[in-house]
Amino acid sequence: MNAETPATGDLLVRIGAIVFLVGAVATLATVAPLFLGTARFPAPAYFVCMLMGLGFALAAAGLLRSAAAQRAAARAESSP
Repeated sequence: MNAETPATGDLLVRIGAIVFLVGAVATLATVAPLFLGTARFPAPAYFVCMLMGLGFALAAAGLLRSAAAQRAAARAESSP
């Protein structure tokens, strides 16, 4: 496999990173009013912060999927 061919879990890792970043920005946006003394966001805005955990889980799933594919490829290569 060359460096330009995407591996099995690469798409999940990329999507997970994007979702994590969206959640991180939402977390900063919802926490900032608490420090600035301005009006708080409504409760549903805080649920967007949970995207950080979802993004982390997606990226971890992509890493596990990639590792499993590499392990299967190594087994296929070594078996007669």
